[in-house]
Amino acid sequence: MTRITKEELLEKIFNDDYEHLKGKKLRMTRVRVPGKEVCLAHIINTSQTPVYQNLGLHIGVHEGEDHTGESIGLIRFTPWEAVVVAADVAMKSADVEIGFMDRFCGSLILTGGLSQVQTAVEEVVRFFHEDLGFRTCEIHKN
Repeated sequence: MTRITKEELLEKIFNDDYEHLKGKKLRMTRVRVPGKEVCLAHIINTSQTPVYQNLGLHIGVHEGEDHTGESIGLIRFTPWEAVVVAADVAMKSADVEIGFMDRFCGSLILTGGLSQVQTAVEEVVRFFHEDLGFRTCEIHKN
């Protein structure tokens, strides 16, 4: 008798269930297992008004402010709570503002002058890679 691995057993169960449910309504659940990763680091050189408005950077604590012409830094993390550390590193490394921070999705948006945003994004990516051992992506610039 040959032994079946756990992976083979799970695949068989999934395939049997899938065949049985074909043509019926399926409910798929996406499960994400976060690793230690900076999966997006992007700098928008000079923003236009629609960019700020679509990102919602003109409402809330920024209501009435006009950030047109400033640069935007976008960074995405897993685990999501790492965004809190990233915001701290960014604020201490350059004269930037936090446009948005979401500790439930791991998104950080920084605003400010181009050189300041670039410095902050570079320092965050460096810190997470070298000091915390995260896998990091390249920094993209637009």
